[in-house]
Amino acid sequence: MPIDLYYMAVSPPCRAVTMAASALGVELNLKFLDLYKGEHMTTEFVKLTPQHCVPTMVDNDFVLCESRAIICYLADKYGKDDSLYPKDPKKRAIVNHRLFFEAACMSQRYADYYAPILYQGKEGDPAKLKRFEDAFVMLDKYPEGHTWAAGDHITIADFPLIAIISSAEIFGFDITRYPNVSRWLANAKKSIPNYEELNHAGCLEYKKVMDAKIILF
Repeated sequence: MPIDLYYMAVSPPCRAVTMAASALGVELNLKFLDLYKGEHMTTEFVKLTPQHCVPTMVDNDFVLCESRAIICYLADKYGKDDSLYPKDPKKRAIVNHRLFFEAACMSQRYADYYAPILYQGKEGDPAKLKRFEDAFVMLDKYPEGHTWAAGDHITIADFPLIAIISSAEIFGFDITRYPNVSRWLANAKKSIPNYEELNHAGCLEYKKVMDAKIILF
């Protein structure tokens, strides 16, 4: 039975889940929610998840939100092997590190800089941009000498990073200044099945929001 996923394609976390599910061979029943129209605030959806956020997954009677938690759950439950999410404690720790780094550093600084531009119609804050650039300096060290963010094989850590970095790239952020990140992302675009559909299409939708300069919230 397909797993329900409440999502919005412009959302980097939603795109991370769809890419991970595809890599794991997990079939998703995508349920589009338009957050810009407040569809996540309906009584029915708030009962499903008090955080009323996307992505939210429903696997039979199990409900889970937060994209990285969803990805870890899918890998643990449905992975045919442990290549995407190693069971070896040290290898898994590296994957977890990249996931937590993406959540606490990359995505946070991305949101700090871009959210006021997207949702409030403000000009970009140079100080917040500098902090985002500093995060890229750190990230650029991780694929150094490796093909992927957590080593020589793709793991679930790559999908959230790809989603957030490709979003920044579509907004005009110059990732070529960070050679390892640039090489890693170029490889991901070529290597991930259905990349255009699962990630790039959502990036293009996101760019339309940016270009339209619509104050969303």
